[in-house]
Amino acid sequence: MPYSLILNLTPQAPIYPGYARGRHLHALFLNLVSYVDLELGNFLHEQKTNKAFTISPLQILDTRLKLSKAKPIDKKARLQFEHQKAIAPHTPCWWRISLLDESLFGKLTQLWLNINPDKPWHLGNAELKIGNILGTPQSEQPWANAIPYDRLYEEASEKKRKFTFSLATPTTFSKQKSDNPLPIPESIFGSLGRRWNSYSKVQIPLEKLPLDRLYPSYFNIRTEVANDYNQSKLIGCVGDISYHYRGDENSQQLKYLNTLANFALYSGMGKKTTMGMGMVRRIN
Repeated sequence: MPYSLILNLTPQAPIYPGYARGRHLHALFLNLVSYVDLELGNFLHEQKTNKAFTISPLQILDTRLKLSKAKPIDKKARLQFEHQKAIAPHTPCWWRISLLDESLFGKLTQLWLNINPDKPWHLGNAELKIGNILGTPQSEQPWANAIPYDRLYEEASEKKRKFTFSLATPTTFSKQKSDNPLPIPESIFGSLGRRWNSYSKVQIPLEKLPLDRLYPSYFNIRTEVANDYNQSKLIGCVGDISYHYRGDENSQQLKYLNTLANFALYSGMGKKTTMGMGMVRRIN
C-alpha cells in the first residue's frame, strides 16, 4: 500500500537556504526512521537503489509558486523547490514523505502514532517541531493520500485516453550515462512501471505498454536547475504535460497506463526522488 504523508512543521529557529535542500531533508527523514528503528535507518542509509520512499522540498504553507501570465492547468501544483532566503522561526511549513512499501510504513507505526509536538528535530542547525501528520485527502492539500495497490489497479479506468502530469519539482531521467529532463512516454511510464513492479503484487508487463501510441497534446514545461540535491547541480523539467492515446480500443492496456499514471502521486518519477526531485502527480 503506498502512502503520501504530509508532515506539518514549525521551525523554532531560522532555516537557512542551504539547509532547506534535498540532502539535509533526506538526512532528516533517516533521523526520523532511526528514532524508532535504528537498524532500519542504517539500512536505508546504505541502500543504493530501489529505495521505497520519496521526499519533497520543504514548503512554506500557502505560498506555493505560480506561473506568470501563462494559463496553467492547476496553479496549486507549483511547489517551491528552492529557497532564496531563510525561513523565519514559527513559519508554518509542510513536508511530504511518500512510502511505497507497506512493511516500511508498519515499522514506523510508533512514529506516526506517538508524534510529540514538543520534541525538536534538527534540520541543519535549526530545530523544528512536527505538529501533525496527514495521510488522507484534504481539500487544501492534494498531496496527502493512501490507497492499497490492488484498489489502485482495480479503480484505474479502462477507457481514459488522456494522461496529464504536473511536474511540481525538477524532474530528470537517466539515459545511459547522461541525464534527460525531457518527459517522453518511455521515460515517464518506464520510471513509474519499474517502481510499481517492485512494490505491488500486480505486475504490469512494461514491454507491452503501447507507448508508441501516446502523442503529446499539451505541454507547458520549462527547465530548472536543481541545486545541491546531492552536492551537485542537475537540469530538471517542471510544468504540465499531456499525452493522448491514439489507437485501437484496448481496455487492458489503457488500464495499465491509467494505473501507472495514478501511481505517480506516490512514486514520483526520474532521478533523486529521495532528495526532493521528481515530485509529480496526475491532474485532470
